[in-house]
Amino acid sequence: MSVEHHDLVHEFPEFRERIHKLKTTDTHFRKLFDEYHELTRSIENMENEVTPAATRTEERAKVQRLHLKDALYCMLNAVE
Repeated sequence: MSVEHHDLVHEFPEFRERIHKLKTTDTHFRKLFDEYHELTRSIENMENEVTPAATRTEERAKVQRLHLKDALYCMLNAVE
């Protein structure tokens, strides 16, 4: 089974430059960005069965990733 990539640039390609700018200038964005990507790697390992996990654990991680993604999107979409 192929695992879909959920890194932020794949999710929001239209914000590529803004993602880079915020990563380098906004410490809160950078913290959420790093947390999002660490969680995404963890989920991909669960989906690829590299890291064994219960379905409930995987689903909770996906919900947590969705909340992070929403917060990051709000920050990306905010008017400067």
